[in-house]
Amino acid sequence: MAFFSLLARCGSFSAAARELDVTTPAISKRLAQMEARLGVLLLNRTTRRASLTPEGETYLAHARRILADIEDMEQLVSSAASAPKGLLRVNATLGFGRSHVAPLISGFVRRYPEVQVQLQLSVNPPALTDDAFDVCIRFGEPPDARVMARRIAPNRRLLCASPGYLAQHGTPAAPHDLTRHNCIGIRQGDEAYGIWRLSAGKRTETVKVRGNLSTSDGEIAVSWALDGHGILMRAEWDIAKYLRSGRLVQVLENYRTPPADIHAVYPPRHQLSGRVRAFVDFLVAHFEKPATRAEGLAAAW
Repeated sequence: MAFFSLLARCGSFSAAARELDVTTPAISKRLAQMEARLGVLLLNRTTRRASLTPEGETYLAHARRILADIEDMEQLVSSAASAPKGLLRVNATLGFGRSHVAPLISGFVRRYPEVQVQLQLSVNPPALTDDAFDVCIRFGEPPDARVMARRIAPNRRLLCASPGYLAQHGTPAAPHDLTRHNCIGIRQGDEAYGIWRLSAGKRTETVKVRGNLSTSDGEIAVSWALDGHGILMRAEWDIAKYLRSGRLVQVLENYRTPPADIHAVYPPRHQLSGRVRAFVDFLVAHFEKPATRAEGLAAAW
């Protein structure tokens, strides 16, 4: 498995041969023995490069996970404390991942240089049944009891609009008033599109909102709200600086919206992983700093 993982990383027989200090024919022979034992082709050969077959992609994904588990086991049973190492696959949303998670990863690998981090940014989080990530940064309630979830930062969703839009169309006084407004839609995750739930005390109102603009990108939605196109529901982390500057105004302040706390989510089998624990602890330590919260909410992105 380590041989095939290295071969896939190198991308060619000759590069793998140089790294292992063997001949190119020796690499080809070893791969052929693997394929003969498995009864499938793992790589498509060309004169210059080798590309993974579908079976090769499956083998590689499982091999890397198993190799990482072996490293975790060795760190766990080792009598001497060792620094985290191995592959760490992180998933985050586009805006939050680009603006905040990516810079934190830079600091994390500087502290733990033996960890190799792969950051995947996506509109929708990967399915929990997929072996596609080690840690996923999510907003809202923990998605499923089958995963471990640790809150790394408090957050809430707010309703807002530009002063110009409110001056022209009026300010809603109750949730039902939203049906008469142009509302900017965001299509993300498994949340019901166009359904906004607002609570006051023990009473929750469900409102079906409409509008002529929708997107899967939160940053685009914020820009449309700034341009005066309608009312937006967005996480406080994304709009705090605009509320402070007055470019956006909060509406229906006395009503609560669904929670949007930020969680680090990971499969139960990773709770003993040294690199996963170190990364989640690193995130929590960063967001617990008062200066970080102030910066995130006041001067965020």
